[in-house]
Amino acid sequence: MKEIKAIIRPFKYDDVITALHKIKGLPGITISEIKGIGKCKDDMKEDIIREGLHDFSKKIKLELVVRDEMIDEVIETIQTIAHTGNTGDGKIFVIDVKDVIKIRTNEHGEIAI
Repeated sequence: MKEIKAIIRPFKYDDVITALHKIKGLPGITISEIKGIGKCKDDMKEDIIREGLHDFSKKIKLELVVRDEMIDEVIETIQTIAHTGNTGDGKIFVIDVKDVIKIRTNEHGEIAI
């Protein structure tokens, strides 16, 4: 199993979620509104918020845990749909998941996703 954390532009959110919903067997997605500072200035002025002395970029963070055989399709979908070609498009992180436990049933592993 793998955890995918994807940081994308807010205006790409609907398109990415719509595309991910088309993947058969995709489990749930956790979605958060976040802000951050990258290595480079974001090219999209509407994504910038000023707080005190600092400029932050508004972003959306998607978090999913998927079976290993789904990883390539999920990454390709996010990469293709979220891409604009501009600085600040975001990042995709892939992390190994040792176990998942479903709190309600105490099921472990892929069945708990």
